[in-house]
Formats: sequence, C-alpha cells, structure tokens
Amino acid sequence: MLKVDIIEHGTVVDHIKAGMGKKVLDILGIDEKSGNRVALVMNVHSGKMGKKDILKVEGVLISKEKTDAIALVSPRASVNLVKDGKVVEKKQAELPESLHGIGRCPNPNCISTQEKARGRFRLEGQKYRCGYCERTFKPEELV
Repeated sequence: MLKVDIIEHGTVVDHIKAGMGKKVLDILGIDEKSGNRVALVMNVHSGKMGKKDILKVEGVLISKEKTDAIALVSPRASVNLVKDGKVVEKKQAELPESLHGIGRCPNPNCISTQEKARGRFRLEGQKYRCGYCERTFKPEELV
C-alpha cells in the first residue's frame, strides 16, 4: 500500500493525464532547487480515466493562470488549494484564451525560437496560433 502524507498548506493537482505529471511540474516551475516538498504519483488507478497522475506540492498555492496552463497537457485536471489541511478552493483547468510567456513555438523557423522570445499564443478552436509565425499547434505541442 502506497501512502502519501496529507499537506497542510499547498496544492493538490488531481486527474492529470497519465504520464504528464512531470510536464505539470515543468509548467509550474517546480524542480529539486525549489525546496518545496513534492509528491508525484504516476499511473495510479482511476475509475474515470483508467490511469492518472496526482501531484501534491507543499507551500505553493497555484494561480488561475498556472491552473489553466496545466490544461495544455491535461485538460481534465483539477486543482485543489489546501489551507490548514482542508481544501478551501477547487479549480478546473481550462484552456486559456491566450498564453504569454508559457510554452514555446515548435516551429524551428519561428523568430521566437531564433531570438529566444517569450511565447505568445491565441486559442482558435482547439489549437493555438503563434503570435509570431502565425502557425497553429495542438496545446500539448507547446510544452
């Protein structure tokens, strides 16, 4: 039996698409240097999804912007903010209408990749259009 401690103050990201937990950590900018206590459980059984990943981060409350950025790799993810050991807010990840500074254009000829510019994308249907080269990409291609 796997046991992961509860967190007193932080964030739990649930219903992450199986195998995408590491990408969620990257989106949130959390790594071994951050100093936060992190639990990432991958490929656990889910009645709704078959398999899923779950992420717990102590000491970090994720913003709406970061919650929506998670939707790039896991559109069904839910984010629970925890204070004093209790869930105080629950948010559903939604694809944001625009992205600024999150994601990279996959087009190797795009000026943003040549000049290391911050990404700018606008949602059109279920794809994002690069603000520099005007090409469209699936959300998961940007991370």
